[in-house]
Amino acid sequence: MRVRFWGTRGSIPTATTSAAIRRKLVAALTQAVGRGLDTPERIEAFVDNELEFAIRHTYGGNSSCVQLDPGGDAYVLCDFGSGARAFGNHVLAARRGVPGVYHVFMSHTHWDHIMGFPFFMPAYIPGNVITIYGCHAWLEEAFRRQNGAPSFPVEFGQLGAEIRFVRLEPDRPYDLAGFRVRAKRQHHTGDSYGYRFERAGRALVYSTDSEHKLDDLAETQAFVEFFRDADLVIFDAQYSLAEAISIKEDWGHSSNVVGVELCQLARARHLVMFHHEPTYDDDKLAAVLAETRRFEAITRGEHPVQVSSAWDGMEIDL
Repeated sequence: MRVRFWGTRGSIPTATTSAAIRRKLVAALTQAVGRGLDTPERIEAFVDNELEFAIRHTYGGNSSCVQLDPGGDAYVLCDFGSGARAFGNHVLAARRGVPGVYHVFMSHTHWDHIMGFPFFMPAYIPGNVITIYGCHAWLEEAFRRQNGAPSFPVEFGQLGAEIRFVRLEPDRPYDLAGFRVRAKRQHHTGDSYGYRFERAGRALVYSTDSEHKLDDLAETQAFVEFFRDADLVIFDAQYSLAEAISIKEDWGHSSNVVGVELCQLARARHLVMFHHEPTYDDDKLAAVLAETRRFEAITRGEHPVQVSSAWDGMEIDL
């Protein structure tokens, strides 16, 4: 199974600024001084092998959209953030007009998680079949209201694809889109739902827009079991621990520290921090990743947890 991240920001899409690009250029050229980078090959090797990620790359700015590829012809997504636009354009170019089948699992219907749908080009093309799953009673209403006046010029009824909505019950396993899938309600305004996907002996947890306080033993244990032995946990780590327990308490998001602690308790293998704070630039996100890895190392028992930070275009094979 391959996992590809098309959008990793939280709350609102965030563009890289010209000032940030200038800082990257100055840093790269400063490190290049005296290295004899006089051919394209040497320059490429320097960029790829010697520059830090935050200089040579960007974490990106699209809001939540993650693709799960179990093999086969159907497409599986988590959330319809602005990253869904890039995903849809990629698929159209690859398929060259051949209709496709899409399964989309929605954590919730806050705007940053549905805003990509009006620009999801497969929705406009007859022959495509799009099934949108979620646990909210207003799931279909949220999408229909977004595609229509005064919010958008194209009414939902004008879309050419066959679009279905399927309401799921939390804590009940389903066999869907080639996975055994189970949803779990999370602490977030209006409720959010995490998903556990299992297939061929592998398990992935998608848990965004969830505030884990770890002060309720029973609730903590329930999430530990939800994360249990997962090969990959995609986790909302939007805030620092200080923010999460002080000025941003009850804002519905978690921290990097809590993500590590839950994965350690659950013996999950790989934590990917996700739903990045929109005010954090690439340097800040790189610093958070380094701090999180240090925290994991000093608190590690017998079970190590790999820690990564998601970026738009990142791919992970399970």
